[in-house]
Amino acid sequence: IQKLDEYLEVNWLKDYTLTSEEEKVLSNFESGKVEWREFMLWGLFDIATWRDVIVWNVIEWTIPLISHQHDNNWITKKIAQLENRRLFNCKDTLPLADRWVFLATTQNEDFHIWTRVKALKFQDWEKNLKSRLFFVSSINKLQILFTEYSENATDNLPNLDISLPTKNNKPDYEIMETLISAIQKLVIRDVVLYTDRKTEATEIEQ
Repeated sequence: IQKLDEYLEVNWLKDYTLTSEEEKVLSNFESGKVEWREFMLWGLFDIATWRDVIVWNVIEWTIPLISHQHDNNWITKKIAQLENRRLFNCKDTLPLADRWVFLATTQNEDFHIWTRVKALKFQDWEKNLKSRLFFVSSINKLQILFTEYSENATDNLPNLDISLPTKNNKPDYEIMETLISAIQKLVIRDVVLYTDRKTEATEIEQ
């Protein structure tokens, strides 16, 4: 509990008060006032695949190698940069595991992809972490619909639609970021209140 409390303090996570804008957007979301639209994945992303990597032959270093396993945020191991392999920019690309699982993630460092993984590169340039997290959540909601595809995946994706908040018929990144920020604060609030209760109970016992 003490370590968790110190982590929250050091990372400025103990302030979970929603801003007026976060409250407004969250209220609009809960009451169905946010405008949504379906978008085709191939209309939002350039999609890349890559050939296999002989994992036991690579040099361990600092670059994440992303696979279809979903432990450790999809990172199989960290390696040295591979020659003749594309190094994907983590700020404009989402890895998507599409064999046996169908799950996207976002990374904090530039990365290589392994087989059974696609790289979804935003066509409209880099996105901040909150926008990327919103897209990851939207894509992963589709997992249950594509079991058959995930067992027989190809270099192309099926015609996938994801639902996004919109403004002027375009993705509304401002609302996405505000929603993610509000949800993060609500989760953090529960954690902070939990640590406060535990700390208080420990002090009483002592």
